[in-house]
Amino acid sequence: LEVLKISIISLLSLQMLHAVIRRYRSSDRDPVRRLFVDVHHEHIKPAFTRAMSMPLHITATVLLAGVGYAAALLAPAAWVGMVYCCCREYYAGYVREKLQTDMKDIQKSFLSSPDSCFWVAEARVNGRSEVMGMVAVEAKREAGGERCGELFRMNVSPAARRTGLGSRLTQTAIDFCKERGFSKVVLQTSSTQEAAVALYRKTGFTVTDVYYVVWFGKIIGVTRICYYHLNRKSE
Repeated sequence: LEVLKISIISLLSLQMLHAVIRRYRSSDRDPVRRLFVDVHHEHIKPAFTRAMSMPLHITATVLLAGVGYAAALLAPAAWVGMVYCCCREYYAGYVREKLQTDMKDIQKSFLSSPDSCFWVAEARVNGRSEVMGMVAVEAKREAGGERCGELFRMNVSPAARRTGLGSRLTQTAIDFCKERGFSKVVLQTSSTQEAAVALYRKTGFTVTDVYYVVWFGKIIGVTRICYYHLNRKSE
């Protein structure tokens, strides 16, 4: 079984070496939106598991279970349910918002300016072309007047992970920012997205800030992490 698993991973890795990273097309809209939704909904379960392992929630659950009789079942169940709802809303709410803003019209949001772009990674899977990843850059101007590029919508399909595709997409965004003469690349991700955190650290990004983006972020222990990557070409 282990040999079979290794063989499958090797086969996927070989296949993804031929993934093409190209500019977004209008025909990509539905698969891109599906991937965006699926990837973010993936984070709900690990966020809940992590939240329930926090000392606060372990203590609260134990204390509520000791209130007596029927409440001993209902109170801790309600508490656990509330924590799950907070985890779900953190990611599902984000998805709802973005589907009504920049992801509603990707062409307008990311391709109407030469200083912004949206890419998809396309590969042949079982004889069909499929969108396996995406990333976007939007031009920003900082308080001092310097231009930078903000990296958005980094998403990789589960079938394409551990193949180097995330690194390729990140480098595509960095190279674009260098070509445009941006002083740096900035981005944000959540603390539960451990693969993304590891990727950005490996690619040379530096943490600039960590904060709670919504009040219930404190309840579930999920923070937003801000990063920057200096473009050597523009120093």
